[in-house]
Amino acid sequence: MTDRLEALWLHLGDSPLLYLSLTLVAYQIGLYCYEKSGRKPLVNPLPIAVVLIITVLLLTGTSYERYFEGAYFLHFLLGPATVALAIPLYRQFDKVRRSAFAILVSLLIGSITSVVSSVLIAWVLGGSEMSFLSLAPKSVTTPVAMGITEVLGGIPSLTAVLVVITGILGATLGPLVLNLVGVKGWAARGLAIGTAAHGLGTARKLQVNEEAGAFSGLAMGLNALATAILLPIVWFWLF
Repeated sequence: MTDRLEALWLHLGDSPLLYLSLTLVAYQIGLYCYEKSGRKPLVNPLPIAVVLIITVLLLTGTSYERYFEGAYFLHFLLGPATVALAIPLYRQFDKVRRSAFAILVSLLIGSITSVVSSVLIAWVLGGSEMSFLSLAPKSVTTPVAMGITEVLGGIPSLTAVLVVITGILGATLGPLVLNLVGVKGWAARGLAIGTAAHGLGTARKLQVNEEAGAFSGLAMGLNALATAILLPIVWFWLF
């Protein structure tokens, strides 16, 4: 029976739609759990989908490369999806313009705090210089973070993992932390999540409120720009 199931999976694995379908089904299951929970932040559909996909890949002995090859179309759509973030931002342009100074100050403080806290935590835990370099841009969207790490001499693959973990934690626990400290305005909540949790946090905010999603998308882009410019300069100046 086991041999037959393995043979069936190998046969299905030849279809490029298998892993694309697996990804969509896993996310729909996560979304179902999220809706059933009353949209609680801790029941975020993304980590549920990730766990389900990893479980299937491990049980079937499928490599990540093979999975990615089949699900590449979703990866391709990340580009258009990122560009589409300009639409809610355009709708909120007047609010952004009125808050421009506050946004810039908050963004710089958030960006610096993210980098410094990451390096300090790694240092306290006895991390090496290589871990500092790989961890510092963890709150920046993946392609930019990997590029920064490569320039600094870190490990881009490690940075990619840390960025994803940061995004999931930010999207899941970020709203709870903001509630705890009393941040209620959608613009402020979106700005905080976008600065700390990049694209994953922004996607979550767009599901909740368009204003929060717009400010989160703005923060994600500006934080990536600020970190890409400032982090290499500061690092090479200090070290």
